[in-house]
Amino acid sequence: MTNVAEVSSTRPYLIRAIYEWCNDNYMTPYVAVSVDGSVQVPREFVRDNEIVLNVSLDATSALKLGNDFIEFSARFAGTPREIMVPIGRVMAIYAKENGQGMSFPLAIIKPDPVVGLQVEDSISGAMESPTKGFESKPVILTSVKSHARDNDVSDKSSGPPPSKSGSKLKRIK
Repeated sequence: MTNVAEVSSTRPYLIRAIYEWCNDNYMTPYVAVSVDGSVQVPREFVRDNEIVLNVSLDATSALKLGNDFIEFSARFAGTPREIMVPIGRVMAIYAKENGQGMSFPLAIIKPDPVVGLQVEDSISGAMESPTKGFESKPVILTSVKSHARDNDVSDKSSGPPPSKSGSKLKRIK
């Protein structure tokens, strides 16, 4: 039997799955990131401690969607930059064209004094173990255009910004 503390996070696997789904359907995968000191992105493009990154094959070079980090090279205003985002700082991955994807609870990466490794904790509250409850409630994002009921639309301040095509996101629980 596997100990709960030994189970790896589902977040990187879900990010890779949505990324692959975007590519298979000829859509542009975007990643919304909560920026702190652990995130390596061009700070001049960060707004309200958040940045949205185009992680498509056309926009990136040497993209690695690992279990701990998303790493790639990209050009920002013509200047090549190395990007490194801890998986726990990814707030959402979604398709630019229709807003469909998945959002995640924000995680804090902190050192574990016992083993020197990093563990994820949910910001929403203390947990009994580093991973218990962390991945239990992913939120699936769908385009509001595909749903007629306006009263289901969540607070516009949550989730990634709508795409330029005017799509809005709907939170489904």
